[in-house]
Amino acid sequence: MNPSRRTLAAALLAAAAFPAVRAQSLFREDTWRPLTGDNKAYRPGDVLTVQVYENSSAVSSADTGTRRNNNLNAELTHGARVVGESSARLGGDFDGGGRTQRTSRLLTTLTVTVQEVLPGGQLRVAGTQAVTVNNELQRVTLEGLVRPADISDGNVVQSTRIADARITYLGEGDISERQQRAWWRQLADFLGL
Repeated sequence: MNPSRRTLAAALLAAAAFPAVRAQSLFREDTWRPLTGDNKAYRPGDVLTVQVYENSSAVSSADTGTRRNNNLNAELTHGARVVGESSARLGGDFDGGGRTQRTSRLLTTLTVTVQEVLPGGQLRVAGTQAVTVNNELQRVTLEGLVRPADISDGNVVQSTRIADARITYLGEGDISERQQRAWWRQLADFLGL
């Protein structure tokens, strides 16, 4: 066999034995940002700062008044003489009223993570912040949808610009427990006592 044919046959056998080698680029289109690009969150895993400013106030009042009087009299006479007399009287008064007033205000800043980019371009974000002050755990949880146009150049969005926002503020500790009604009071209220 010709030496050049032997070399060619060896090269073909070597190529068949090893998988094809592909060159990979260091450039990845899905993660690339230009040097002059802004720092706005736009893909899953990016972080976004949310300034929570929620202020709510509600007042509700009701007054109720009812009156009912029923009289029933019966008299049995025989001639000029009264043999039996009976009377029944039913009456009832009810006055009720109530007033509820609630004001709440929450001011905080927390950082959330982009969970998903929806087909319309909105970002589904979620995050939790936990702070312990004087052995009281305070936890703020936020979820919602953010339009990229509402994100400022500093990668900050206001909570009032978040669609379908769910903001939860919970406290755990002695002060939070003292603000809740006792179990026996809840039972008495349930029974109407």
